[in-house]
Amino acid sequence: MSDPLPYRPCVGVVLTNADGRIFAGQRANMDTPAWQMPQGGIDEGEDPLAAAYRELEEETGVGRDHVTFVQQTADWLAYDFPDELPMRWKEKYRGQTQMWVHFRLDAPDSVINLNHKDVEFSAWRWMTKREILTVIVPFKRAIYKAVLKEFAL
Repeated sequence: MSDPLPYRPCVGVVLTNADGRIFAGQRANMDTPAWQMPQGGIDEGEDPLAAAYRELEEETGVGRDHVTFVQQTADWLAYDFPDELPMRWKEKYRGQTQMWVHFRLDAPDSVINLNHKDVEFSAWRWMTKREILTVIVPFKRAIYKAVLKEFAL
């Protein structure tokens, strides 16, 4: 029997710097280390690219004028929430389906402000592909691998 719950539509953002390193943030609401790239839900009527710009600014303070759009995934990528994950979305959604967007930061690191609007991250750093694939939670690893491969990072 398949899960009757839908997937939550979201965007993910791969933000790279001039050296090709990838932005990763330490989730603020976790007791154990949990690094990830910016991501969030798509509002009703909002297109994925607009949601990516919005989420990036809300979570990092990096505005549209600080980045260059590089590319977007060709299709949606989905993952299921693991059973052991205590999450507010699990009662409404079986997981998330995400459109990923790659932006390049064209401004200095000083534009990054984790307290801009939504405090999603308590710390951040630039990581290599290998580093981010090592620290990401296991249930998101396949999505991250697919996104980084598609974006040739």
